[in-house]
Amino acid sequence: MAANQTSPHIPVLLRSILKAVAPVQGIWLDGTFGAGGYTRGLLDAGAERVIAVDRDPLAFEMAQPWADEYGDRLVMQQGVFSKMDEYAQNLDGVVLDLGVSSMQLDLAERGFSFMRDGPLDMRMSQDGPSAADLVNEATEEELANIIFLYGEERASRRIAKKIVLARADAPITRTLELAKLVESCLPRPKPNQSHPATRTFQALRIAVNDEYGELWGGLMAAERALKPGGQLAVVTFHSVEDRMVKRFLTARAGAGGNANRFAPQAVQDAPQFTLKSRKAIGPDEQELEENPRSRSAKLRVATRTDAPAGSIEAKAIGMPMMKGKKK
Repeated sequence: MAANQTSPHIPVLLRSILKAVAPVQGIWLDGTFGAGGYTRGLLDAGAERVIAVDRDPLAFEMAQPWADEYGDRLVMQQGVFSKMDEYAQNLDGVVLDLGVSSMQLDLAERGFSFMRDGPLDMRMSQDGPSAADLVNEATEEELANIIFLYGEERASRRIAKKIVLARADAPITRTLELAKLVESCLPRPKPNQSHPATRTFQALRIAVNDEYGELWGGLMAAERALKPGGQLAVVTFHSVEDRMVKRFLTARAGAGGNANRFAPQAVQDAPQFTLKSRKAIGPDEQELEENPRSRSAKLRVATRTDAPAGSIEAKAIGMPMMKGKKK
């Protein structure tokens, strides 16, 4: 359709999603609307209606040129996907593409990218405390813990100390300013290695937007919102998120019974999901050639059973939690 031809955005693993959940039919919820790639793909593949959810109001502004082509088959809902069960029930499918969207990275004024100079913002919803607030107000220990836990950065304490020393002279307010500061703490990257600030920026973004809390809430909300036979497809881009999704689906499929350091063995009457595959689906050669951003992407798909939605503690799947913060 023409709608698919108007946007340069390439949705990651879309072909794999459509293949895994085929035939696409009924009512779906796209919890991470972004540039609309998954929504359009689902509608073009046969979905009766897609409820498109995004916390970023800019996403819906950018969709206006093509949204009317789908008429009432497309319903746009500003909000967070952890509340999806408040927006809809008895869904035939839910798709989530985690992390920051391409359009957010491409806009320097949003402050997500360490490659473009802009205000140190990173707020997906464009409200609440920003990354600059966090960088300039958190204690050295809090910053180190955030950067280590959410970014898996081994040099987190060194970076946190450098941030605290630098902000004593003047507040850190720009993306390139922070990127250069982090870069000064780490060895020069080798060819094909990521930018030294990658993990720190990822950690701050996750903390500012409570992404792990949102993911946990979204998985539980999907369990409540999906009808029996409904399908959940989740695309992740880094190891912590993928482990969270894997552990949640494994536990809810009744296959996560071993006790671990986070919680004893869970007791479950009946599984809420069945797994399409125990292994995540990654990009094929065609996808990598068309969309290099997909190189770290992993897709996991599961089907909702007719068992009632249950409850499970976040710590039971090893969800990363900051000390003193409730998720």
